[in-house]
Amino acid sequence: MTLYDVTVPLSDDLPTYPGDPGIQISNWSSQADGDAANVSLLHFGAHTGTHIDAPAHFLAGAAKSESLALTVLLGEALVVELPETATVIDEEFVATHCPAGTQRLLFKTRNSHFWAKAGSVFRTDFTYLSSPAAKRLVDLGIKLVGIDYLSIEQFGVEQHETHIILLRSSVVIVEGLNLSDVPPGKYELICLPLRIRGGAGDGAPARVVLRTIQ
Repeated sequence: MTLYDVTVPLSDDLPTYPGDPGIQISNWSSQADGDAANVSLLHFGAHTGTHIDAPAHFLAGAAKSESLALTVLLGEALVVELPETATVIDEEFVATHCPAGTQRLLFKTRNSHFWAKAGSVFRTDFTYLSSPAAKRLVDLGIKLVGIDYLSIEQFGVEQHETHIILLRSSVVIVEGLNLSDVPPGKYELICLPLRIRGGAGDGAPARVVLRTIQ
């Protein structure tokens, strides 16, 4: 059995989506300063690093992150790899590479290489899922879809059709994965978002692990 931690480590220099809160990790108390214990102060948005999007992210009155079923967040997942030249996951690719009966699907793209580059510069040229492809995933009965950068949607769009198509059908979106070391194939997915009750319930940072299936 092999475990792959596909979670992006949180640090002050991790890029965040433009307009989202930046990451600040600092000492609230420190033994080096004479305090009794070390306590860190964490400041970042719900869509920082590896995280999930709940329907409430784009749909008023929709399901919040705390209500997402563990039966969707845990279970068999298929990792599908795109060519390095691919800048969009289109409907044709989904139709060809996503077999019927798949419930959890993770796209490994050129995006995973972005995490190895130093600095906090956000990449706007990331590979994304087109809205027709999102509709095809819904038609296939997908319950969870993941991608290896901070958004599943093309940067700069105004209507957010890909998100809305997926979330309206209660498809959990997992963003900010790092699949660099993961060969394509079937795995057991373990995706555990923070159980956040306050706020809009739009999303939550998550620890995501893949385990080889025996």
